[in-house]
Amino acid sequence: MAKAKSRTASWLAYLPQAALLGLFRALPAGPRGALASRVGRFAVNRVPRLRNRVENNLRLIFPEKDAAWRAGVRQEVGDNFGRTIIETMTIRDFQRRAPWTEPEGPGWQVMLDTLATGKGVFLVSGHFGQWEAVRGLLLSRGMETGGIFRPIKNPFLNADYTACLEAGGRPMVDRDAAGLREMIRHVRKGGMMSILMDQYTKRGAEIDFLGHPAPSGTMIAELAVKYDLPMIPAYATRRADGSIRIEFEAPLARGTALEMTQAAADSLAARVRATPGQWFWLHRRWVKEFPGENAGA
Repeated sequence: MAKAKSRTASWLAYLPQAALLGLFRALPAGPRGALASRVGRFAVNRVPRLRNRVENNLRLIFPEKDAAWRAGVRQEVGDNFGRTIIETMTIRDFQRRAPWTEPEGPGWQVMLDTLATGKGVFLVSGHFGQWEAVRGLLLSRGMETGGIFRPIKNPFLNADYTACLEAGGRPMVDRDAAGLREMIRHVRKGGMMSILMDQYTKRGAEIDFLGHPAPSGTMIAELAVKYDLPMIPAYATRRADGSIRIEFEAPLARGTALEMTQAAADSLAARVRATPGQWFWLHRRWVKEFPGENAGA
């Protein structure tokens, strides 16, 4: 009985979410993106919990910047947040539009050469720009790329979300033991996995991210070392004209798992410092700096 009530409550909670997604999906791409941007900017600027988190993070990392600068970054974060979420939830249309540039950077050829030998590749990144565009570009070229994701608690919304992610490339695996086993099988068969490595990990190693300790998981680097697979930083940066620039940096230098995890964080940090509005400042990345907040988002 309790399970049935919980399922009913989840369904009722999903109905307005489904209606909102239905509205976005019914709109043409231009108006859809504009509305998504507006909703994202409203949320980041007007929802106290979100605004405060962004403000706290920006003050921590950029203490020298003033309120006007932070307000500008919040606008950019809201724009990117809204657009990215809706582009992900309308993934097939996003793929049809293919707003990305030709791939750039030394890592692109390294990736192709590695795949040609039958070995797998880890593409490492963070919640920066339109992170799903990297997998979109690869899928458009016949190179399906899996990923790791955190399921949404509402099972109905999660089913919709998972289907959209899988349309961008499989396998999409959970962060549990079963997901880890599936990921290992995939890369050992010569597949690719795209990993966003910028979220707080409770039992993670304390690495430096943007000048502050940020507990991070080292599992991907451990697998890269164990199976001799490259970790290639890959980024999708939004541009003013609406296109998305895709860049593959040189593979991370071989080292220990901790050293390679730190190198991945340093790569992302350089991007964030160059264009801070592209990063997802809504994350609780520095939990120890703000003990009043719970980790996990």
